[in-house]
Formats: sequence, structure tokens, C-alpha cells
Amino acid sequence: MEKLKQFYLLVQDVWENGLFGIDIGHFVVAVFIFFAFLLLRRLFARFIIGRIKIVTKRTKTVIDDDMLAALEKPVQFIPVVLGVYFAAEYLPIYGGIEIIANKFVRSLIVFVMFWGLVNLLSPMAFLLRRLEKVFTSSMVDWLLKAIKATFIFIGAATILEIWGIKVGPILAGLGLFGVAVALGAQDLFKNLISGILVIAEKRFNIGDWIRVEGVVEGTVESIGFRSTLVRRFDKAPVFVPNSKLSDHAVINFSSMTHRRIYWNIGVEYRTTVRQLRQIRDSIEQYILESEYFAKPPQVSMFVRIDRFSDSSIDIMVYCFTKTTDWGNWLEIKETLAYRIKEIVEEAGSAFAFPSQSLYIETLPTEAPEIFVPPST
Repeated sequence: MEKLKQFYLLVQDVWENGLFGIDIGHFVVAVFIFFAFLLLRRLFARFIIGRIKIVTKRTKTVIDDDMLAALEKPVQFIPVVLGVYFAAEYLPIYGGIEIIANKFVRSLIVFVMFWGLVNLLSPMAFLLRRLEKVFTSSMVDWLLKAIKATFIFIGAATILEIWGIKVGPILAGLGLFGVAVALGAQDLFKNLISGILVIAEKRFNIGDWIRVEGVVEGTVESIGFRSTLVRRFDKAPVFVPNSKLSDHAVINFSSMTHRRIYWNIGVEYRTTVRQLRQIRDSIEQYILESEYFAKPPQVSMFVRIDRFSDSSIDIMVYCFTKTTDWGNWLEIKETLAYRIKEIVEEAGSAFAFPSQSLYIETLPTEAPEIFVPPST
């Protein structure tokens, strides 16, 4: 009987002084308090946030919907913080443990606050979009990323200060460490600076069609801190280091005001001077009267008897379409080809053979395309 009494006293002692001098009963109740707030979190998300979503959907603007979506997860985490707080308040803790619990709750509060602020930046980015009138969209994206990084840094520094860790000495140490890293990461910083220069010079924007000789040709999808994502026309992504785009000549086809057609049309040597004049004048008249072609002095336009080749008399056709869209340009080019064939046949002449077809859209100083009459 005495042994049972001793065992009972032992169990009682363990119960009353289970951990850090706190009885297990308080721990059990604290755990129930915490899980009660977790249950409240589910109810809060289902009813309160659900009701707010219904209200925001009835409004005409989508900003409130985006803001609610950005704040939903941080707000759902608030009951967890409350559960930790009330569970810690219920426990009879003192001294160092009380200080640690208090700092932990403060850290959770700071975490939720800055989590919400960082998430709010995305739906509030429309305020920064007004700066696109002065800066490019890529510069605005970089500014948004910098603001997010600043908020994250301030939040992390605040939490460190709560735990008594001074940020100043850490920054000083990181400065010395950064100098050492910079010596081994010169390419990284070179690409970063090159990216800033590319954006500042407005060489291209997201969505532009560009070509860098020997590097890449395609559509710009994103401009990052280190590299730029260019999607080739076969849909393959190419991550180009920003230094390549800064050090090489970049052709931005999306910035073209017009699109060029540059042909050499070879007619037979039996073609008379009268026929040559008729062909030249008719082609020039068609281009000048067509609504699809840009007119001088806005652009240069030439239709001239150019040279006597080995097997033909060459007529140079040099003009620009108003559209820069490739598909529409091909359609206009095809219509012009049909009309030139009709003009040559109406003049009683014919195209010279053999002929070659080569078209490279680059600078005007390069060779023109050899015109091949279309089949009717």
C-alpha cells in the first residue's frame, strides 16, 4: 500500500512539474486553446472571407478582388498567431521562458504584417504603371521587385531586432563578404549592370521582336536581373545574358515604322525601250495609287531600270508598306507580285530565265531580292 502511495505521489509530481516547472494540465489546456483557434481559422476563412468575396465580386472594379486575394492567406494566419498568444498567456511561465514566448509572438505578428504588405504590392502595382509614361515597363517591373525586396529586408531586420540581433554589424560583415564575392562574380554584376543599361536605353520592351546577330532572334518575354528570356519562332526559350544584349548590335523589328520590299525584276533582252518604260511606269503607278504602300517623301521609293545582267535587263523595285505585320506584309507583297506579272505580260514582254530567289531583310546596302514571277 505504501508503494502505491509513493507511486501516486510520483505521478502527481510529474503532473505538477512536467516541463519547466509547469504542470501537464496547463500544457493540455494550452494545446486545446491553440487547436481551438485553428478551428476558428477554418471557420473564419469559410464564412467571413467568403462573405467579403461575395461583396467584392458585386463591385465594378477588380482591384478589391485582387487585394482580397493577396491578403487572404496572411489574414487566415492571424488566428494561428492568436492561438499561440492565448496559449502562451494561459501557461504560467516566468523569467526567460516568458521573454522567449513574448518575442516569438512579436515575430509572428511582424511576419504577418510584412507578408500582407508584400502581397499587396502586386494588386497595387497599377499605381506604378503610370510611371511607364516616363520609364519602360521593364523598369517599372524592376522597381516593383526592388520595393518587395526592401519590405522583405525591413521585415527580416525587425524580427532580428526583436531577438536582440543587431542588423548593423551584420550589414558591415556582408559588405566585406560582398567585396570578396564580387571578385569571383564579375560576370553576374556585369550582366546586372548591362540589364540596367538595356532598360535605360529602351533598346526593346517585352513583346518586341528582336535579332542579335550570332546570338538569338525571337520575341522578348521577360527582362531579368541577369538574363533576358527570348522566345524563338520555333517556341524554344533562350536565356540570353544581358551582357550579350548590351555589347552587341540589337535589331528591333517591332520598332520599324514601315516594312521594305526590295526586288530585282529581270525581263528578257528582247524587251524594247517602249516596253521597258511601260513596265516601269505601270509598276510605279500601282505603288503610288495603292493604299497599302507608304509614299514619298515619308519613305524612299524607286522603280528604275537598274542594270544589264548576264541574261536579263533588271528593273529595281524599292518600296515600303505601311504595315509592319509580317503576315499582312506577305499578303501585300504577293498582290504586288501578281500585279507585276500582269504588267509585264500586258506590255508584251516576259521574264528572263534562269533566275534565283533570295530574300534577306537587313540593311538597304545589301543585295535586293531576285524577283520570281508567281504562277497564275
